[in-house]
Formats: sequence, structure tokens, C-alpha cells
Amino acid sequence: MASRRMSAQSTIADLRVPDYPSNCLQFTQQLTASTTQTLPQKDASVRLNIILAGAGLGGLATAIALAQAGHAVKIYEQTPVLGEVGAGIQIPSNSTRILFSLGLQSYLEPYVTAPESISFRRWQNGKVIGLTKLIPNFVNDFKAPYYVIHRADFHSALCQKALDVGVEIELGAKVVDYDPIVGSITLADGTKHSADLIVAADGIKSVARNVVLQGDEMCFQGPGFAAYRAVVDVGKMRTDPDLSWILEKPALNIWIGDSRHVMTYTIGAGKAFNMVLSHPEMTDPGTWKPETALEDMKAEFQGWDPILSKIIGMVEKTVKWPLLTGTLLKNWTVGKLVILGDAAHAMVPYMSQGAAMAVEDGIALSRSLSHMTSKDQLQKALSIFQEVRKKRAGHMQEASLLNGKLWHFPDGSLQQARDEAMAPEVQGIPFSHSPNQWSDPATQMWCYGYDAEEAIDIAWMESLEARVDCVH
Repeated sequence: MASRRMSAQSTIADLRVPDYPSNCLQFTQQLTASTTQTLPQKDASVRLNIILAGAGLGGLATAIALAQAGHAVKIYEQTPVLGEVGAGIQIPSNSTRILFSLGLQSYLEPYVTAPESISFRRWQNGKVIGLTKLIPNFVNDFKAPYYVIHRADFHSALCQKALDVGVEIELGAKVVDYDPIVGSITLADGTKHSADLIVAADGIKSVARNVVLQGDEMCFQGPGFAAYRAVVDVGKMRTDPDLSWILEKPALNIWIGDSRHVMTYTIGAGKAFNMVLSHPEMTDPGTWKPETALEDMKAEFQGWDPILSKIIGMVEKTVKWPLLTGTLLKNWTVGKLVILGDAAHAMVPYMSQGAAMAVEDGIALSRSLSHMTSKDQLQKALSIFQEVRKKRAGHMQEASLLNGKLWHFPDGSLQQARDEAMAPEVQGIPFSHSPNQWSDPATQMWCYGYDAEEAIDIAWMESLEARVDCVH
């Protein structure tokens, strides 16, 4: 009997997850003892001194991953006080699983909300036309919850964890130049600092990106949209019988219509109601008038579902943000310098994966460095990281742009066909595909079942096999 069990386990071990989107191996999850798909932490055999530019969400997550692998990490951050602007942000299961593996569960739990579902609603009357069940489906299928959280709380949790694992953070230290050959940075005050590796998580306006691209600029594509962000007091909503139902259970609700959508969910452990209102916008952000933003926002969604209109009417202030996506870069690294996060792959937020991709970048970089057996292999480690992450992030940029089309059909035959294709998930009928990418089985597995560390391990293994083949 024991031999039979060993045989079964060895067969499972031989079943490598396909590179293509597929659910065909999902049944094996019931046979494995592990409670997570993420591979064990791999400590670095070559310890590096690493400088990291930028203490945003991606920079902090990367610093934590690198420090816990055994590297010495120091962050240089240009702002004098740490903090995050904005309101709500989603932490999808592919990101939560990594964060938990890095020991962040207890840091996040006081602040997160776990929505039970994602409901797509018709713009005109709020009718549910698409439905993704997050609880228990995502926990069961992807071994990690799907969270929403206030950006400031997410940032605070990451910052505290980074400090607890020994990451140094120097504030008010703006990096103005990089030397990828020497492996150094120059600060605004003229001082220089060097390390074995420079990691730049310096955002969409990255200085390091220009160095990596050797003077070329990354072209940003404006898909023709902007988003208003706002927070509504849940106390006001609870006293209104027309609105209180939306607060009964944590959930994401997305009203979709012609060229527009509104995404809502509670944050701050249910204390605030977060709203993101996307709309067409072709004008220069420099011409936008903050003093008319509230009035302009309400005008964009005039005539929409009365329930939604009532919530929008409770908004007291809003900020308008341009939505941009980056083009695919030839390189993410040169010499001892590597970029990641928005610096490498800015994307529109329609898959809610921007920060998640930066978290994946961080764990993937740490994993690739952990395969090094000498400092001479740094270029190889960075090259493999770049190869794996360019593909993954590029696909996510594509998926995000596609959602911007799928959600925004005007009423008509295409809209009707989309809604009919989502109907089975609302009715609880089995389905094999859906225009709702949160529910589509193949997209789910590719997006939320992805293991960034495993992808790096496979790439290293393939590089070693290719080397052996060349020798023979």
C-alpha cells in the first residue's frame, strides 16, 4: 500500500504545470499535502549588497523578498515621509499567496477585507449580468484569498515588515542618476552609493528606465480613458434603505456600459466605500480643473442606475487620474542595474494586477538570484529574470487592455452576446468560457494560479539543459 502511495506521489511530481493556460491539472490539488502552490523560500548561496530605489508597494515587496533570501538591502526613497496616495487597491490571489509566503499575513489581516464575489451589473438598472465567486472558490482553487485594502494600509504593512526583516530605508534621498557598470547611484545632493546590484522600482516616471534603454524613451499609450477615484462614508450609506443592502456582505460591484464603468468595494476593514469611475478622456491632463472634478464626474454618469447615481451623489470630493499603459521594452536590465514594477510595465488597472505584477517581480528576482553559485552569474540571473517577467507582464498588459474593450460595449448586438455568454455564471450553470476574465476558467488558471518562483526555476533548469546539450 505504501509503495502505491509513493508511486502516485511521484506521478504527480512528474506533472509539470503547462506553460499555456489550462485547468487540466487542477484535480491534483486534492492529492497534495501542501496548502499553497508557492514553492519554499530559497535562500541565496551568494549574498549580495543591494541598493533599491523607491519605497512604493513594489519596491517594499521586492526588498522583503530579497532580505529574507539573505541579501543586505537598503532602500533610497525620495519622499521625506513614507506614505501612499490614492484609496482602494485589490490584492488578487496570485499576489496574496506570495505575500503570505513572505510572512505578511499577520501584517495585512487588520486592514484587509475579503469580498465574497465580483458582480458585473448593467449600467442602466444594476441587474447582475456576470458573477465571480471569490469565497470559497479562489481560496480552494488558488490557495490564497482575494483581498481589497486601502493603499495606505497596504503600504504601512509592507513598510513595517521590511523594517522587521532588516531592510534599511533612507528617506529624502532622490536618485538622479545610475551607473550600471560600476553599480552605483547618485543622489540629488551629489553623494554616490554603490552595491553589487541596483534595483530600481522608481515608478512610471522612472529615471533608471532611461539608463536601461540607453537614452531611449518608453512610449506610453493612452487608451483614451481616465478615472475618478473617490471614497464614500459607509455611515451615510447604511442609513439609506436604498443603499444599505450593498454593505451587507463584502463584495466588488462593477457597473459596465458604453465606454464607461464604475467599480466599487469597501476598504478599511469595511469602514469606507471605495469607488473608481472610468470614462473616456482624450484631453491633456494639464488642462484638467480640480475645482470642477466633482461636477464633471457626476455628469459623466448621468442616467445610470439610480442606485449608483445615489451613491455618486454622496461623493464629496474626487481626484481624476490619467490611465496609461507602457509599451513592451527590449530590456529591463543593463550591467548591474535592473528595473521592475511600473518602471518596466505600467498597465491600465482593468485586471487589478498592476501592484500584483510588481510583487511577482520582487519574488521572481529574489528567486533568480538564489540560483547563483557565484557573483559571476549575476548577468545570467538578471537575464533569466527579464526573460520570464517580460512575457508575464506583457500578457497582463494585454489582458488589462482587453477588459477595457469587453466592459465598454455600447448597447447592441455585441453587448447582448457578451451578457448572454456571462449568464451561466449568474445562473449557477457550468460553463467552459466567459467574457468575464475573472470567471473564465483558462484565464483564471493563467492569472491567479501562476507561480512566479516556479517559472524562474523552470527557466534556470532549461538554461542548464541547453548548456549541457551544447557541450554534447
